[in-house]
Amino acid sequence: MAHKRLVGRRYDTREAIAILLDDDGRISGWERDPRTGPDPLPWVAPGLIDLQVNGFGGRAFNDASLTVDDVRIVSLGLDQFGVTGYCPTATTDSFDALSRTMSVIARACEQDPDVACRVRGIHLEGPYISPEDGPRGAHPRREVRPPNADEFLRLQDAAAGRIRILTLSPEYPDAPAFISRIVGTGVRVAIGHTNATSDQIHAAADAGASLSTHLGNGSHAQIRRHPNYIWDQLADDRLTASLIVDGHHLPAAVVKCLVRAKTAARCILVSDVVSLAGLPPGRYDLPSLGTVDLLADGRTSLAAQPQLLAGAALPITVGIANMLRFSDEPLSSAIEMASLRPSAIVDRPRPWLQIGQPADLVLFHLSEDLSSAGGASAAGSLSIVATINAGRLVFGKVPATSSADGLPSRPESEVG
Repeated sequence: MAHKRLVGRRYDTREAIAILLDDDGRISGWERDPRTGPDPLPWVAPGLIDLQVNGFGGRAFNDASLTVDDVRIVSLGLDQFGVTGYCPTATTDSFDALSRTMSVIARACEQDPDVACRVRGIHLEGPYISPEDGPRGAHPRREVRPPNADEFLRLQDAAAGRIRILTLSPEYPDAPAFISRIVGTGVRVAIGHTNATSDQIHAAADAGASLSTHLGNGSHAQIRRHPNYIWDQLADDRLTASLIVDGHHLPAAVVKCLVRAKTAARCILVSDVVSLAGLPPGRYDLPSLGTVDLLADGRTSLAAQPQLLAGAALPITVGIANMLRFSDEPLSSAIEMASLRPSAIVDRPRPWLQIGQPADLVLFHLSEDLSSAGGASAAGSLSIVATINAGRLVFGKVPATSSADGLPSRPESEVG
């Protein structure tokens, strides 16, 4: 059987390799490749996994008019950013609205194989969050409510069991019992949009909460020096922290401190993109968020309260590049925060070049190379060369040094 070869530089060891794919689009092996070609080889890494995507290209998962086709458009729209798997994210809303969103996403997965291979589960962010200004963020106060297990299980039924992450605030009296019950069903519970006390944070982790949603955001503009809910989550080794590193949600120094304190092994990158991602700057009306301004630099904020961010509009690739700018982490660590580590949260952990697994890969260039010591000197950006999803070329072109004739791809009209 003739193997297809994808040639690039390993993101982790920096060596040139050829990844071998079989006719089913699975990894059949890899070998060192001495060729460099006329141009620098692209980096090759596991496909990116984004656990917080609220929408894209004018489509929002909270939109009352969401269709199966909308879910497909968002799912395939992320190919251009090297994303091979993601979690459609629905935010605080009424039960009827959330139930409809869950059922539409589930139908899209059942009817469309292209959607099914990209959706790694649904992220439900709310409605069981803090009602207070600040921690609530841009979520509508009128729909915030205490945890209700019966309601959540009905939403899970509407989602055909696809809810994999639930973000809540453990500040409610019955939160530990609720968390324990939901974790027992196989759902990851994350702490976010919270005004919880130290005892409540620790009780949530004791009950099985294992994530912190966009740590450092969804909080008061001014908080008690110590203790507070950011320090408590940062210190608890049972909690993996997701970070939005788009340059707007967290200052560079904060990112550096969070990663140093939490350790890179307990950090993941998310984009938190909303439907404005991929659209030109302007003022837009969004379902459940109201009027939102999208600025030229990618910042999204509530028009009536510009100090409040309303999600993000920059892809997860920007987060990787900023992690290299803001921290001392090497390329390998920044990539794994956006690939292997989030993948392990919604899937079973596995090596990225494991023989027999579907080839979910991204090839990319950095505008400036990295020193072997880390990424502090990298001031450039990350650009995607090609995205391979389950052995299919879904965006870009493979390098000329590769031998990938016959590599399956989406129809030309759908490849970025």
